[in-house]
Amino acid sequence: MGVPVIDAPSEAEAQCAALCKSGKVYAVASEDMDSLTFGTPKFLRHLMDPSSRKVPVMEFDVAKVLEELNLTMDQFIDLCILSGCDYCDSIRGIGGQTALKLIRQHGSIEEILQNINKERYSIPDDWPYEEARRLFKEPLVCMDDEQLEMKWSPPDLEGLITFLVNENGFNIDRVTKGVEKIKAAKNKSSQGRLESFFKPVANTSAPIKRKEIPEKTGKETNSKKLKAGGGRKKK
Repeated sequence: MGVPVIDAPSEAEAQCAALCKSGKVYAVASEDMDSLTFGTPKFLRHLMDPSSRKVPVMEFDVAKVLEELNLTMDQFIDLCILSGCDYCDSIRGIGGQTALKLIRQHGSIEEILQNINKERYSIPDDWPYEEARRLFKEPLVCMDDEQLEMKWSPPDLEGLITFLVNENGFNIDRVTKGVEKIKAAKNKSSQGRLESFFKPVANTSAPIKRKEIPEKTGKETNSKKLKAGGGRKKK
């Protein structure tokens, strides 16, 4: 396809967030909300959804998210850890609403652990929240300018036909027409902005705040373990 590819040394969302923070890309498009926890300035959801679903693209600005929640970035990271993340179990019985209330009241996980009702909330043994926090704040990413030089190249039509048509049964006319569209777009003198693909919709409603997460019941558990790893609508 001629699309530049970067091989992330660890979490893809962390690498994408680093690219966005460095100004090499406009935004991170993903369905993983951890992208915000990694600090990406701009985050897009539903970008790749089929048009038949008619789901609007959602753009999140992390600065506006923090402003609406009245939190610092460090507090937001702690909020995400408390609410449940990929790196460690959450505290049973603490969902998004309670986590936000506790962060606003105490300011950090350390202070929460000092003041929380331990008879009501059971803290996991050796809870690795500090390691989870470190992985969000200091993720393993590639920032070598030479490796991150993103150059677009012409699509390999023969290679695409071999892979898509001969090996995977795609329609050859559909493939060749797609390649022709890519070549035509590349021949244009200027690069289109993101808005050229979607019709912006004026936001006349109140600022959108973080979606409240239902509280967990005592029977619910978070099975995610430690591993190596406001919004504007557009059409």
